[in-house]
Amino acid sequence: MQLFSASASPFARKCRVVLIETGQDDVEVRDVTANPLGGDAELNAANPSGKIPALLRDEGPALYDSRVITRFLDDRAGSNLYPQSRLWEVLALEANGDAIMEAALGITYEKRLRPENLWWPEWFDAQWTKIARSLDALESRSMPLLEGPVNMGQIGVGCALGYLDLRHDDRNWRDGRDILAKWEAAFSERPAMVATKP
Repeated sequence: MQLFSASASPFARKCRVVLIETGQDDVEVRDVTANPLGGDAELNAANPSGKIPALLRDEGPALYDSRVITRFLDDRAGSNLYPQSRLWEVLALEANGDAIMEAALGITYEKRLRPENLWWPEWFDAQWTKIARSLDALESRSMPLLEGPVNMGQIGVGCALGYLDLRHDDRNWRDGRDILAKWEAAFSERPAMVATKP
């Protein structure tokens, strides 16, 4: 199997973290170019939307969308990153992490793909408001879900916070979120997080 990935993509990083956490070293990770304005032809053939990650399986069609791939990899390894006893909470936590990534990526693409004179400041502010609300929700009501054995919600949030550090460190997401910042500092030391840090 092959995982189409990019080192800076937080969505692909989720999948790479799962591979390491579950010991699936038989999956080849391939860096490809993805871009909303075009991208790698092989990636586009695997995933019609042209987005990463995409997982080429030895048998069966390619899988895409990070949440589909992580569920597949978790099932393949029998690793219980989606524990049945907390399934809905873990899925919601993972969705919160994905929402942070989507909004942060929206800001990144606006800055990368449009000339500076066409940047839309209101767009930046609206996307950051979504991120801030999500971070505040994590700080105020989701910390119990971030504790305990590693699960996919924790991985998703960890990758989202790492992406904020990579692309939006000037926004200082840690300000006023001491509990979440302390959790992130510890979680980022997991070997899988260290190995996949962009």
